[in-house]
This record gives sequence, C-alpha cells and structure tokens, in this order.
Amino acid sequence: MKQHALFDELLDKLSRELVLLPDKPEETPESTLRALWVLVAGQPMSVTSAMNQVLPDLDPGQQQELHNAIQRRLDGVPLAHISGRQSFMGMELLAGPQALIPRKETELLAASAIEILRQRDDETEVKVIDVCTGAGNVALAIAKAVGHARVYASDLSEEAVDLARMNTEMHELSDRVALYAGDLLEPFRNLELQGQVGMITCNPPYISSAKVPAMAPEISKHEPEMAFNGGAFGINLMRRLIAEAPDFLCSGGYLVFEVGLGQGPAMRKQVEKFPDYARVNTVEDAEGETRVIVAQRS
Repeated sequence: MKQHALFDELLDKLSRELVLLPDKPEETPESTLRALWVLVAGQPMSVTSAMNQVLPDLDPGQQQELHNAIQRRLDGVPLAHISGRQSFMGMELLAGPQALIPRKETELLAASAIEILRQRDDETEVKVIDVCTGAGNVALAIAKAVGHARVYASDLSEEAVDLARMNTEMHELSDRVALYAGDLLEPFRNLELQGQVGMITCNPPYISSAKVPAMAPEISKHEPEMAFNGGAFGINLMRRLIAEAPDFLCSGGYLVFEVGLGQGPAMRKQVEKFPDYARVNTVEDAEGETRVIVAQRS
C-alpha cells in the first residue's frame, strides 16, 4: 500500500475510534498516528515532537507493527507508554507506567516556579526541593531553565525515582539534580537542608478516592494510583506539605504547588491559616481556574 493511502486509512480509523482525554490536549488522531509511525520506523519521540517530522516510508513489517501499535492505543494503552516518550516544557522525557505521565497543565506549575526563581536579585546557588517528582519533569524543567538552582527531588515510589534518574541522565543534569525515594520531605531531614531551601515545588495526587473508580481506564488501569489518589477529599498530601514545608524554607522562600480543578480557594485558605507564610497568591490557567498556589515564607 502506498504510504499516503496508508496514512489516510489509519487516520480515518483513529478519527472514528480513538477516545481522547482533555488532560492531554496535544494528542489528536493525527498527532497520535505520527507518533506511532515514527516509533515503528525506529525513531521514538513524543507526540509533540512527532508533529514536526517528515514521515519515512515503512516496509511491510513496519506497517504491521504500526497496525499493532494503533490497536494497543485503541485498547486504551496510553500513547506515552507505547512510544516511551512525553514532552514537557520543551524537553523530551522518557515515560512509562512507573510514574504519572507529565501533563501539559503541570507546565503552569513549572513555569510559575521558574519565573519566581529568575526574579532573584543574585545568581548565587538556590536550593530547590521537588516532591512527588514522578518522572522528574518539574525538577528537570527548573534545573534546565535556572542554571544556579540545585534541585533535590523525591518520590514515594522507587520505580518513579528510577525513571526520573534516567531522565536526569538523559538531559545531563545529574550534577545539579539529586533524587531520593521516600515519603514527601522525609528524605531531606538528614541532609541539613532545614531553613536552607529557596523553593519547594509539588504536583501532588489530588483526585479524591471516591472519584478514582470513575476515572478513564486509560489513567486508572495504566498509571500508578498513588500518583493521583489524594485520599478522602483529595487534599491529604497537600495539607501535610503546607504544614511541613516551613521547616525547610528559608525566610522569603516559596512553596509552589499544583491543585485540582475547584480546589484552589479552599487550599488558599488552608495556607493562610499558617502564620509561617507571609503572603499567598494563586496562578490561574487560560480558563481562569486556580491551578497553582504560591506561598511565601515569612
């Protein structure tokens, strides 16, 4: 079959059958097809990068591999798990079932953190802690964008930390990003970082337990539940983070964390209850929804 005819046939199939999730706006029938096409051609890359590629001709064996990959996608396997790649803040990252797939919406968290760090009056080393690091996307985005940042990252899942470490090595940032397995801020209590940290970032699990069974199977069956299940009200870990962060933040340091849709006003009030924070601000997405809380240590 000629390549353009194959492309048209498969694009039509994906357009009719593919179920797309709103939290992955970069995935469309065409971008999905392009990512899988270059994958079977031996060029694994994120769906974002694949959109800019000239598609190579496929031999009959590769065409069969493409059909198989498309069927896996239609069966609900996340595209990033099939391709092994995901884009975040312009970085190509390794992706897999070890950690939550980095989402476009979390770029607002990373961009907010980077903007604050770049506003510092000097360029002396600033210590940053990223908890619930997952694939390491926020930690690596900060390290890549802010040359004077020394980043310490942790995750409760050792498998996620392994993936984050591979991404750190791939981007040659191992000299400025240190990774630890452990519960929230616990891994850093023996590192003499108390009162020394300029920023703590976190993309916590914030889906309430009651909502987990109703989540799309593409998420609930393929991504680690500990990365999105936030407990009874979806705020368990956030409340701990708000209470524990002042132990590590220096005076004027920042706690910057992502919240779920509708959680912003309540979480801002939670932070404002703590006298350790001098001021609290929010960052809204394009729809005007609060998605990031920024709290400055007094």
